[in-house]
Amino acid sequence: MSSKLTLGVEEEFFVVDRRGRLSRHAAAVVDAADDQDGELQTELTRSQAELATGVCRDRDDLLGQLRSLRGELATAGARRDLRLLPSGTTPVDEDDPPSITPSPRYQRMADHFGAMIQRVATCGCHVHVGIPDAATGIHVLNHVRPWLPLLLAVTANSPLEAGATTGYRSWRYRKWSQWPSAGPPPVFSSPDHYESVVDGCLRSGAIIDRAMVYWDIRLSEHQPTLEFRISDVAATPDEAVLLAVLIRGLTHAALDTDEPPPDLASEVLRAQLWRAARDGLAGQCPYPTHDTPIPAHTALNELTSLLKPVLRENDDLEFTEDLVARLGRTGGGADRQLRTFDQAGDPLDVVDMLAVAPST
Repeated sequence: MSSKLTLGVEEEFFVVDRRGRLSRHAAAVVDAADDQDGELQTELTRSQAELATGVCRDRDDLLGQLRSLRGELATAGARRDLRLLPSGTTPVDEDDPPSITPSPRYQRMADHFGAMIQRVATCGCHVHVGIPDAATGIHVLNHVRPWLPLLLAVTANSPLEAGATTGYRSWRYRKWSQWPSAGPPPVFSSPDHYESVVDGCLRSGAIIDRAMVYWDIRLSEHQPTLEFRISDVAATPDEAVLLAVLIRGLTHAALDTDEPPPDLASEVLRAQLWRAARDGLAGQCPYPTHDTPIPAHTALNELTSLLKPVLRENDDLEFTEDLVARLGRTGGGADRQLRTFDQAGDPLDVVDMLAVAPST
């Protein structure tokens, strides 16, 4: 490995008021925030804000940008008595959910997909890893597909919706799967094969443009990156960076092999992702080298051990081992949400626990 692969992270958030209810003023928060460390923008609904880091090679740079951008959004929100909520779904019940953000593209999506547009308003985390060309991206995509369930479990952070538990650690993933283009990608034989499938989705009307290729991993349309879209927005910047360095490690491992990709049917992988969304880090998780699911924390430790050489070379090993050990003690984001909710029975306590602190 001659150099570290570049990384970038996009995170989506809900903007909520002091009662934990969705605000219609996310655009004003974005406009008022300082985005000198990256990019801030609105999302599908009027209650969502998004950040995007710059291109990073160093883990500490990535972590610093995430902390800064989260803090800037939270500070801009606090000026309006609003809070930034890193959760894949909204814990508090909504009497009148906010409408979509006014833009021609979002309006076209609403007209095309009907009532579904409101039901899929969720917040995720997207990790970009640099690749030299599309053929390399396809090679990596094919080899890392079997790891998607564990990557989903690592940041599962959406067990509540509308004031109640859902029975899933990542309810966001189940909701997002309603999109016709969402879910695990198939194995592709070449970039031309990838393009032919995207073209078929466009011609069918299941997507209205290429930006709606919502596979859990896809080739980025605007950057020389492979984009991992599997995860809930992480509860903390540290957990988002853990996801990113694991993805970078898996990408390096895929680049270093000439073996054919694992023979894993999309239908089986989809079933495994259902299990990961249900259990998160608290239960059993499918693992590529095991016939049946194993404890998720065991799976995460085994992945860390497998990637140890590349994590060490990237200066990510100590950080990864520390974060994995911390998650073993505290549980993942979903576990912490449920623990807080069980203690008081009030979803506002979950909002209080999760809300990003303004910059000082």
